[in-house]
Amino acid sequence: MPYVDGFLVPVPKKNLATYRKLARKAGKIWREHGALEYRECVGDDLAIKGMAPVGKLFKLKPGETAVFSWIVYKSRAHRDRVNAKVMKDPRLLADMETCKDAFDCKRMLYGGFKMIVDL
Repeated sequence: MPYVDGFLVPVPKKNLATYRKLARKAGKIWREHGALEYRECVGDDLAIKGMAPVGKLFKLKPGETAVFSWIVYKSRAHRDRVNAKVMKDPRLLADMETCKDAFDCKRMLYGGFKMIVDL
């Protein structure tokens, strides 16, 4: 089964254009190094009645939204190989300072997930 890295990132709405530009570039780099899919989605309906609100649980500040992202790999071993290459890629390293301006990296949630259903 494929393996997925998942992210939840708080992004100030005023920085969404900058974030999107960085994400498009990062996605191309991940794909070049072997990731099968790269997706970034901005929050649209985060307070559904009867459910735990994402904004409250994620402690979004006024003017922020959540970006949900995932990257798909063949396996965890494949993820580790791809990420090792990506982390050494000078194009990604060059954008690290801009990344800090676009969102608070310390508040990003991240995890690796084994896929259990793939339809």
